Amino acid sequence: MPDLQTLSKSQIASYVLAAAALFGVLQLGLLSALLSGLLVYSLVHMAAPVLGRLGVSNGFTRTLALALLSLIFIVLIVVGVTSAVSLLADNTEGIVSLFQKMAEIIDTAQVHLPAWAREYFPSNLEELESLAARWLRDHAGQLQLVGRDIGVLIIRVVLGMVVGGLIALTSFADSRWPGPLAVALTERAEFLSNAFRNIVFSQLRISALNTFFTAIFLAGVLPAFGVHLPLVKTMIAVTFLVGLLPVIGNLISNTVIVIVALSVSFVAAVGSLAFLVIIHKLEYFMNAKIIGSRIKARAWELLLAMIVLEAWFGISGLIAAPIYYAYAKDELKQRHLI
Repeated sequence: MPDLQTLSKSQIASYVLAAAALFGVLQLGLLSALLSGLLVYSLVHMAAPVLGRLGVSNGFTRTLALALLSLIFIVLIVVGVTSAVSLLADNTEGIVSLFQKMAEIIDTAQVHLPAWAREYFPSNLEELESLAARWLRDHAGQLQLVGRDIGVLIIRVVLGMVVGGLIALTSFADSRWPGPLAVALTERAEFLSNAFRNIVFSQLRISALNTFFTAIFLAGVLPAFGVHLPLVKTMIAVTFLVGLLPVIGNLISNTVIVIVALSVSFVAAVGSLAFLVIIHKLEYFMNAKIIGSRIKARAWELLLAMIVLEAWFGISGLIAAPIYYAYAKDELKQRHLI
């Protein structure tokens, strides 16, 4: 395996260009294009061996088949994103309604708390509730303006998917003999693609599992006990979306559910918190098996990377942190530095 002493000028240049590109993606707000491109690229590469086993040749037929697969993947992703945006933007069952509901609950929290519980809250609880409610209302109003940026986001996502599909096709069809820098850059791209697959597809499985159990609880367990929470569909959608963020996603979804449950009763909120804690404790073992076995990273490592990049680049850094960290760790392992 190569180490630091065997690095060529082309390899060093590839590391510099890769670092500059990853930094530029966050600085220029192109993370959505990068992730969508990596998604299509990874799906095409995962589908290519299947075509080989089906007897599709490496010539024009295979290229055409991969092009059709790329188009199908792009259409499916666009439909999925559009459906998610439509759900979250719904005036009656959307994210804005959820935020407004949370603001109302926080603003009247003392009504839902038993007398013995109020004694353990600080004397300035009303001021804290007012500040929290005002913050939620301000952001709920701002979310109504997000529609102006959705068009730009969709364009970047679609262009990123098209570029990712074209790169995937080129990697199979290009028969030219590449130069040393091209080879080194291809190696960097492969490491990044592997990191993306390890994190995103693993986290997708974890989020789907978490959403499944949460949906059973919200739509099955609670109604069986006569507890009917508002905005259940929105909370399930939020649970899946924020669940794509390692570690912090569960904290966000749990907070939302417990606050909404408080609108029904204090017992419902405590019961919801207890159930979610138990479920997530059980999921931690599976999370460690799914993600930890792939990138050999502990939860605190991912959380630290997320804190640093979030402070540097905001929400884009928070989303990119697990992938960037997995990529950096793979490169360091390749050079026997860790």
